[in-house]
Amino acid sequence: MGLAAVVLVLDLATKLVVVATIEPGEDIRTLGGALYLTQLRNTGAAFSFAEGFTVLFTLVAVAVAVVIVRTARRLRSTGWAVALGLVLGGALGNLVDRIFRDPGFLRGGVVDFLSVFGPDGSVWPVFNVADSAIVCGGLLGVLLALRGIEFDGTRSGADDQADTA
Repeated sequence: MGLAAVVLVLDLATKLVVVATIEPGEDIRTLGGALYLTQLRNTGAAFSFAEGFTVLFTLVAVAVAVVIVRTARRLRSTGWAVALGLVLGGALGNLVDRIFRDPGFLRGGVVDFLSVFGPDGSVWPVFNVADSAIVCGGLLGVLLALRGIEFDGTRSGADDQADTA
């Protein structure tokens, strides 16, 4: 769960810097226009979907965090530990925003600030470090599941393969 703590601290630190230094709606062009820094508030889910359901997303994030922490006790797979650490850190990072930012408790807007290939999400939706960690952890989890790697590090179907050999 150390990775989750690193993701959480990195997410919170970058958001604090963005809120302190970039005005809402301001776009800072970097990397020759490949990346823009901006400041937006997202009260919905990914891609600003379902903005009226902030309280629901907050409760889902709490549930996800509880499930991951409970699952961590039986993890023996490094891959799954990394995947779940990324998802947990990202979920907690966005959860902190939903709890403590305006417009109020459980309804706060998540600070998004990274926009690729165009300002203000004109090419790709604006996101943050937590979102990146959630997506990377989710993709790693899908890859591990497709490869049949279990939380305990064993491979599903290994017995079946041995029986047919």
